[in-house]
Amino acid sequence: MELLDRYLQAVKKHLPWQRQDDIVAELKANLEAQLEDKEAALGRTLTAAEAEDWLKQLGHPIQVAARYQPQRSLIGPALFPFYLYVLKLAFIWATVIWTIVAVVQIAAQTPSEMTVLAAVLRIPGMLMTTAAWVTLIFAIIEFAAARCPGKFPTLAPPAADWSPGSLPPLTEQLAGGKKPRSFAHAVTEVIFGFLFLVWWLLVPRHPYLLIGPGVLYWHASPFQLAPFSVLFYWWVVVVNVVQLAWRSADLIRGSWPRPRTAQTIVVSAVGLIPLGLLLSVPNHAYVLLRNPALDQARYGAALTSINLSIQWSAVVICAITILHLVWGIGRLGVDAYRKRVAAM
Repeated sequence: MELLDRYLQAVKKHLPWQRQDDIVAELKANLEAQLEDKEAALGRTLTAAEAEDWLKQLGHPIQVAARYQPQRSLIGPALFPFYLYVLKLAFIWATVIWTIVAVVQIAAQTPSEMTVLAAVLRIPGMLMTTAAWVTLIFAIIEFAAARCPGKFPTLAPPAADWSPGSLPPLTEQLAGGKKPRSFAHAVTEVIFGFLFLVWWLLVPRHPYLLIGPGVLYWHASPFQLAPFSVLFYWWVVVVNVVQLAWRSADLIRGSWPRPRTAQTIVVSAVGLIPLGLLLSVPNHAYVLLRNPALDQARYGAALTSINLSIQWSAVVICAITILHLVWGIGRLGVDAYRKRVAAM
């Protein structure tokens, strides 16, 4: 029955991802058995209205899924998928940024086993701080949703008069067996993209947000960024604004489940501009000495090492971006060819 499949699909979105398939398979077998018993007792199949009444008695999909979730009080089951996805992204970005900062700090001084070990040992504390901030933000959202359910209809507790007929239709798998993005995925991409953009815009005035306590060392160090960094910074802002605006428009229009091939191509193409700017810097002088005449002999080797590391990092990232762009254009061409063949 299609309505039952739609019901199970809605339940699955709120289940622990590790056991989604097992729970849905077990739940489907139980509900199909109940459905067969009901239809056997009536001697006919259930009408659409009777099927809706039966599913309504089972409970809202969020309530059914909550029975399989571990007990939570700080963040409810409706908000938890958003929270988990944002937390994973925050961990990834925090680790990447921390690694870059640590490499620059280590390269700027005399490397030793102790400095490397100290940088590694600070990672758990950094991740805990990241998790605390993300949790605090979502706890505030959860509190606001509980106090003002009308302003947060998606996160509000399910209404008593909900209708199974209002459940979304079954989603089709995309080419290659991939599933379309979920609504939680689309929303968290927009939220995280907005938070990243705000964080990036605050970095020039508050460099502590980028390198933490290392900002004190940077101000006292003999190094400074080359003038190109200002233009590079604003091109990174442009890339993120384009991506965030596109994703927000998809969310508003309701087109977030569709493939994002065109978006990938455009963002990758725009992203090549700051990378090209980075690779075109004369003599690859990304970092300069504040007082070259005084510090060249002492810090010249460290300066060369830093600039060389940045150069090769830019080359690798540029190569990956170009491959991503070529892959997106190839997929777009293949999809167009398949549609043309299907129309013949």
